[in-house]
Amino acid sequence: MRTHTDLSIAIPDVLLPKAGTDLSRWAVIACDQHTSDPSYWEKAASLVSDAPSTLHLVYPEVYLNEADPDARIARIRETMRRYVDDACFRETTGFVYLERTVGVHVRRGLMLCLDLEQYDFNKGSTSPIRATEGTILDRLPPRVRIRKGATIELPHIMVLVDDPTDSVLGPLAAARASLPSLYDFELMLGSGHLRGHLVDDAALEAGVVQALGALARPEEFAAKCNVPNGTPVLHYAMGDGNHSLATAKTIWEQAKTDASDRAAILDSPLRWALVELVNLHDPALAFEAIHRVVFEVAAGRSVAQALEARYPGRVRVQTASTFAEVKALVDAQAGSPHKIGLCTADGFAVLEVTAPDQNLPVGSLQTALDAFMKDKGARELDYVHGDEPVVTLGQKHGNAGIYLPAMKKQDLFRTVVLDGALPRKTFSMGEAWEKRFYLEARRIG
Repeated sequence: MRTHTDLSIAIPDVLLPKAGTDLSRWAVIACDQHTSDPSYWEKAASLVSDAPSTLHLVYPEVYLNEADPDARIARIRETMRRYVDDACFRETTGFVYLERTVGVHVRRGLMLCLDLEQYDFNKGSTSPIRATEGTILDRLPPRVRIRKGATIELPHIMVLVDDPTDSVLGPLAAARASLPSLYDFELMLGSGHLRGHLVDDAALEAGVVQALGALARPEEFAAKCNVPNGTPVLHYAMGDGNHSLATAKTIWEQAKTDASDRAAILDSPLRWALVELVNLHDPALAFEAIHRVVFEVAAGRSVAQALEARYPGRVRVQTASTFAEVKALVDAQAGSPHKIGLCTADGFAVLEVTAPDQNLPVGSLQTALDAFMKDKGARELDYVHGDEPVVTLGQKHGNAGIYLPAMKKQDLFRTVVLDGALPRKTFSMGEAWEKRFYLEARRIG
């Protein structure tokens, strides 16, 4: 692995499935998707069966509340060791340039390692690598248990760079035909096509490093984000997989604490995390809202009451005849009042919050929902992607589906720099089926 600590990156030693592996069964979607839809994971398991697959190496979060999670974690670790011992992987060193076809668009990415020494997910961070939304600390322990002691890591992490001139990935796209092919196949369950190439050209590798260095220049960063000179540079912003990177950071910090040789530990593979780097300005990268579903609302309670408790006298309920009407009203809003869509067994509505004290509608909602759930206003709160679960789950008796607008992606870096991390689950990069699939791996133990 070749490191560039001044840029917080390394050129990784990548593990890929050996030749002859059925990649359509090997690659599965990020474990934090379809958390309210066990049928998706049942279909994936049926397709994979006993074939070599990352499905056997990750813990789909739909199962996190099962009776014996430790048994699944033990199976995952044993399978990791077996895959390594049985030479199920081939190893190569270099950036991996990839293209993911999603619908009619092609999203481009670059596999590299980020330096966890330069990452801080805590509120108020000014590190080069930052979380873009609040990290839920309670969600880290189960992830730490899964990663701690693992032989390999498989990332679903996608990290953003603010590169309006396409200086990092553009040259790789232009040279793609000359780069060795690593994989080229259809993803399972209608999730599009994926192909990857090894960046084995020294000049192209150096060009990536140089372009990333230019993006980190303080004066250029300040001008681009329209922030004061001297503002700490946000070089890499979390897109997807915020809690996975926070988990890697947590384990790294513990490894340093436990180390008898504090200098030697800095060479540990745990210092680095394999991620996919994506340009914020990629035309195929769409920012989607993350909606909410509240399950089994307590008798006499409602989401509207939760907002009213947070904003007394400032909440108006506007009924709607269809979900399409709700979407139109929510998506067209600009500024105050904040408009939040609601879908229940009783019908559709838009909740308006006047004079909100949060910048985004999701912020107004989340502060109210946090208090609502803490006060046992409902059994469970889940975060969902796309319209369909908002309606189908929200209309079930006792539930409530909550529809939110998407934020503008061009506002991301400046907003994080000026306001800090956004309210958790503010945005998603695409819908569930467009999420990153597990494919590449890296040794960490």
